[in-house]
Amino acid sequence: MALRPQRTFRRRQVESSDSDSEGGEERPAEEPAEPCGPSAGGRAEGAAEPARRPRGSRGRGRVWASSRRSPGTASRRDCDAESRTVDLSTDEEEETHPSPERKAGQSPSSSSSSSLEEKEVSPIVQIPDAAFIQEARRKRELARAPGDYISLDVHHPPTTSDRKRSDEEDPDSDPDDCEKRILFAPKPQTLRQRMAEETSIRNEEASEESQEDENQDIWEQQQMRKAVKIIEGQNIDLSRSSDSQTLKKFDTSISFPPVNLEIIKKQLNNRLTLLQDTHRSHQREYEKYLEDIKSSKTAIQNLESASDQTLNYKFYKGMKIYVENIIDCLNEKIIIIEELESSMHTLLLKRSEALLKRRQDELKCESSYMQQLSRNADSSSNGSLALDEKDQQILDEIKARRTQRRQARALSGNCDHQEGTSSDDELSSAEMTNFQKRQGGILQDCKKVFEDVHDDFCNVQNILLKFQQWREKFPDSYYEAFIGLCLPKLLSPLIRVQLLDWNPLKLDSMGLNQMPWFTSITEFMNSSMDDTRKEDDSDQNILSVVINRTVVPRLTDFVEFIWDPLSTSQTRSLTTHCRLVFEQSASEKEVSKSKQDLLKSVVVRIKKSVEDDVFIPLYPKSSEEGKMSAHSKFQERQFWGALKLFRNILLWNGLLPDDTLQDLGLGKLLNRYLIIALTNAFPGPDAVKKCSQIAACLPEKWFENSAMRTSIPQLENFIQFLLQSAHKLSSSEFRNEVNEIILILVKVKALNQAESLTEKHHLEPSTHPVTGV
Repeated sequence: MALRPQRTFRRRQVESSDSDSEGGEERPAEEPAEPCGPSAGGRAEGAAEPARRPRGSRGRGRVWASSRRSPGTASRRDCDAESRTVDLSTDEEEETHPSPERKAGQSPSSSSSSSLEEKEVSPIVQIPDAAFIQEARRKRELARAPGDYISLDVHHPPTTSDRKRSDEEDPDSDPDDCEKRILFAPKPQTLRQRMAEETSIRNEEASEESQEDENQDIWEQQQMRKAVKIIEGQNIDLSRSSDSQTLKKFDTSISFPPVNLEIIKKQLNNRLTLLQDTHRSHQREYEKYLEDIKSSKTAIQNLESASDQTLNYKFYKGMKIYVENIIDCLNEKIIIIEELESSMHTLLLKRSEALLKRRQDELKCESSYMQQLSRNADSSSNGSLALDEKDQQILDEIKARRTQRRQARALSGNCDHQEGTSSDDELSSAEMTNFQKRQGGILQDCKKVFEDVHDDFCNVQNILLKFQQWREKFPDSYYEAFIGLCLPKLLSPLIRVQLLDWNPLKLDSMGLNQMPWFTSITEFMNSSMDDTRKEDDSDQNILSVVINRTVVPRLTDFVEFIWDPLSTSQTRSLTTHCRLVFEQSASEKEVSKSKQDLLKSVVVRIKKSVEDDVFIPLYPKSSEEGKMSAHSKFQERQFWGALKLFRNILLWNGLLPDDTLQDLGLGKLLNRYLIIALTNAFPGPDAVKKCSQIAACLPEKWFENSAMRTSIPQLENFIQFLLQSAHKLSSSEFRNEVNEIILILVKVKALNQAESLTEKHHLEPSTHPVTGV
């Protein structure tokens, strides 16, 4: 059951009865009063159809709405006083929809009684029937059409059929307000009407709620537009994020260009062409994807069917990862290796410089001492020499070391030793202990370099085995990758670590051919000898390249900074290692730059030693009794020291060019120092012995030519000294020494001089050196 709306009280203006929905003429504000009873009844009949009455303002007098009164009470009131007042409800819904209370209180008896009262009140009023009213309305409508006047002629009323036909023809025509009944008591409603009323109320409530929701959505959209900066010209469809989509109203003020069939056809054709092009591009991409899928499936099938290819891929991938790891490892360790090499080089350099400085200081001190002795001898003063404390300390140290060496030679049985041929490189016990301690610390750090590295990445043999497997399984890819050229650079840091403890100046040092890396590389090279691709096999040069890159630079450093050319042991050991190095490059067409630098360093170092270390003082010729003097001993030691240097220089035979070696040994040392010292000495067996020692040092390669009868030009001074010595000895008691001189001349290929000397001194045939002694 629908709820009754709340009553409201408001003023209403009384309208003219003639003003209806069709816009009739207005009546005066006040009309003559009609009898209450009949007019009330007539108005009640006229109000039977309340839905067709317009709700516009009417020309009624101003009245105040009062509470609802029953029909019986209204009929008993004064009709004249109440003719202008109407008991109206506050809302028109009360007229059409009476409350259920009235419907419940209304009964047939009360309705009949009210109708009887109305009849009794106005019995003289004649109420026209419906047909008459309809006819009058029709005439009035016809009169309104010309607009001149309204006819007052009255004709006979139409029949009921005419009235019904007129209602069908003009259903919108409404009776005047005077002809309508006023509904004072609402009629009872049926169930259908009540249901319709409830439905309309619910629809109104739902429409109000939907309107509120729509207003809320609009407000939210406005707030969102304020919060977000929208780029000009960009349209954002907020209706997608909203549950209730609002429809945009069409703006009729916008004018569009004229459109005809040709324009539409052209646009459709353009659109169709664009779509066709897009379709063709998509079709081509689709076909390409199909081909890619097909080729991928084929490749997968081939890989799955061919197990060898899978293994090959795994092998190559493993080798790639292995090489990257070993390179990263070596890049990290090379810094530590260089620091250790620098520390070891600095330690050896300091030791060498200390020994060289000590020898030069001792030579200066002894020379000064001899000069003082000579001055004292000339002045025939028997006073003692005044020496500085420092010079005296140096002389005492020299004497102590010489005494210690004599005792060591006596214990070893080496009695054939000349004073001055010792290296004199002994260190004190404190210096030796300090040196060994520092060297041991460096070597200990060297062992820790690859302490955290697996053997496969720091062992030369294991690394070469990896690449040997590659060469055996896939020789084509191995040689195409030029592995033979890359291995020397890869192995260089590992070999430098093994060479850190290697001193080529020691006789007991390990040879290169005995080192583990040398043996591993040799085996790797030998395993590639059976390969059919020998013409482009770079593996055969791996060893020589490794030596040129790693060993030769280290030898060059030793020659320039540490090597002492006066030391026979150092020179022998150095030449031995150098010969091994040069043998490995015998197959090379040209000597590498590193080896050329090594030989240049040797020449420079020898020249420097000849200029700085050779000093043979010249004293007056002494007799046999004067050989025990201090001057004679000092001169002998210096001569034998220079002769030892001459011997060490000639040890480089086969390594240095003959011209360079002859210039260093013969030109700069023999002819400039040794020959002068021999000429100044007393002729005798000692001079012949010295000449024999010089001839023994000369390389036999220089005199291998059998047609050669005169010696090399650099020995001309030496040969002339031999001839002079022979003439002097032939007339003395040392006649047998002449045969020794002839043998020396024969060895140096001075055959013409030897024959002339033999004939001149009438030597016996059995002792003739030229005929085969």
